[in-house]
Amino acid sequence: MFCPTCKSIMYPSDNELCCKRCGFKKSKGKAQITSKEIERNEIVVTESIEGTLPKTKIICEKCGHNEASWVIRQTRAADEPSTRIYQCTNKKCKNKWREY
Repeated sequence: MFCPTCKSIMYPSDNELCCKRCGFKKSKGKAQITSKEIERNEIVVTESIEGTLPKTKIICEKCGHNEASWVIRQTRAADEPSTRIYQCTNKKCKNKWREY
């Protein structure tokens, strides 16, 4: 939270927020989120992410299918190019391969 007076960062102190620059004080009030509220608002994804990845036209070397989903990962040093990881969208194949 920022101080409305001087726009500096406010720091917690007991049950209030204090600005160390200008001395402005504000009670914490109901702005604080309890751990129970956080737990209640968490969403757990238990289903697969299949179907949410982007797809491209590329031929799978294993089954010959012409479509695959892809992601880009930095698998090596930062000064090296990214690695493209493909997965065949054919339900029977699901072959994965990399392109450097």
